[in-house]
Amino acid sequence: MKANIKELLYELIENAIYEAVKSGELPEIPHPKIKIEYPKEAKFGDYSTPIALELAKLLKRSPMEIGEIIKNKLLSLNSNIIGNIEIAKPGFINIFISIGYLKDTIFQILREGYNFGRRTKENPMRYNIEFVSANPTGPLNVVSARAAAIGDTISNLIEAAGDIVDREFYVNDYGNQVNLLGQSVLARIRELKGEDFIFPEEGYHGEYIKDIAAWIIDNFSSQLNSLEDENARIEFAAQKAVEFNVATQQRDLAAFNVNFKRWFRESSLHLSGEVEKAFEKLEASGYIYTEDGKKIFKSTAFGDDKDRVVVREDGRPTYLMADIAYHYDKIQRGYDKIIDIWGPDHHGYIARLSGAVQALGYEKSKFQVLIAQQVNLIMDGEAVKMSKRLGKFSTMKELIDEIGVDVSRYFFIMRSLDSHLDFDLGLAKRNSSENPVFYLQYAHARICSIFREAQKRGINTEISDFDIAHLDNPEAITLMKLMSKYPEEILDAAMTYEPHKIATFLMRLAQGYHRFYTEHRILSDDAEKTKAALALCKAIVVVLKNGLNILGVSAPEVM
Repeated sequence: MKANIKELLYELIENAIYEAVKSGELPEIPHPKIKIEYPKEAKFGDYSTPIALELAKLLKRSPMEIGEIIKNKLLSLNSNIIGNIEIAKPGFINIFISIGYLKDTIFQILREGYNFGRRTKENPMRYNIEFVSANPTGPLNVVSARAAAIGDTISNLIEAAGDIVDREFYVNDYGNQVNLLGQSVLARIRELKGEDFIFPEEGYHGEYIKDIAAWIIDNFSSQLNSLEDENARIEFAAQKAVEFNVATQQRDLAAFNVNFKRWFRESSLHLSGEVEKAFEKLEASGYIYTEDGKKIFKSTAFGDDKDRVVVREDGRPTYLMADIAYHYDKIQRGYDKIIDIWGPDHHGYIARLSGAVQALGYEKSKFQVLIAQQVNLIMDGEAVKMSKRLGKFSTMKELIDEIGVDVSRYFFIMRSLDSHLDFDLGLAKRNSSENPVFYLQYAHARICSIFREAQKRGINTEISDFDIAHLDNPEAITLMKLMSKYPEEILDAAMTYEPHKIATFLMRLAQGYHRFYTEHRILSDDAEKTKAALALCKAIVVVLKNGLNILGVSAPEVM
């Protein structure tokens, strides 16, 4: 597993403290907690640690004095990473990365290419990440599109950090909503055939219901007509509608570059008896009691605001019980971490399900729910109203057809999960620097065009060495330092499940490149200067492309 700069500095500081203890300048210190931070201003270094302040409290000594001791020991280690160290009041140790190490980083980027920023582990963790899981009652809308972009990007990040991810979609193909779907489709079948029909009051009204009805008439009329019982006809129509909708969802998600390892059907839990087995396991845990004929889970023991019914008086399991059974199935599959990504309207559901998972014997820390806040699609300054039952919603497919996969995915990712997102269609369609996706992709394409021009001029773009002195300017140094932090950014975004951090990082990199391009000629008459600038540009292309790949966004060479 490759270490990033933060990890290398952590090890160096640890060794410096050890050397100080060994020389008697510091007393024995049991496992000092070392923090490494990014200073808010460049004048305070590239990295900073408050370890001297922490040790001062413990040792009752001056933090400035301790800082000087650690600084001297760090410099004596002769690491090629450190260029300079300053001690700032009240005791911060501020570290500046050496220009030589930045040059080494450029060659590391060029050498590793796609693998720069990625790591491998001898014993990777296994993650199950469930996201989207929209009801199979219609096409995916833009709310599901945001969940898809977020879930897939978090999965990409965790994989880049060296762990294994199984992406999973839970198909809610059981219960009243599916029955209502069957009634709606059956009514439309009768309408299309010129027969009398009664449309269910709470039915699904979208035009897609007519499409499903026409598909069933064309392909399954004989089977439907052979059924005499009305409930059997509703069930048949519901099954076929679910089949149609799931196939549509799979197609739309694949077009959005999102592919799931498993589509898990809720109905399979009921048919296989897994719901009953999960209930028995829950009951054996001692957290089930009976009241008025209902079986109730004591979720208040785990922080819920009230206990929850899991089996009704008539013996039918509640939706919660099916959800518990589903998560029990995940637990039995042996995952090290289970992550669910839900919408904002499910926040109150977390405590009861987390409690059930714990009651089933799974560690609380291994199950996590991420809440993705609401997305509003803005068209001509107004929010588009979305309602699946009324047929008033913008689908994922419509969005992709309108503005493309790249812009859609980036816009859904560029804000943090806990922020509401106003998706501005006008901005998304703009081919200008105001559009962040255009801005990023243009930076990549602009560099690629420079290399094409270099080849036309007969300039050798295969660079084996260059003089770092030609990159000793603020714009180039800023870019090199930024790229050197890319592996840390990937790891941090993976550990915190915050994909927007990579979107922000890439924007800073593109902005840095555009500034460099404005201030410096890349292809000049000075061959050595050109060589250094091309090495820098080549590294930027790699990092931009790698980061965009994590986000599921393409990196065009021509625009």
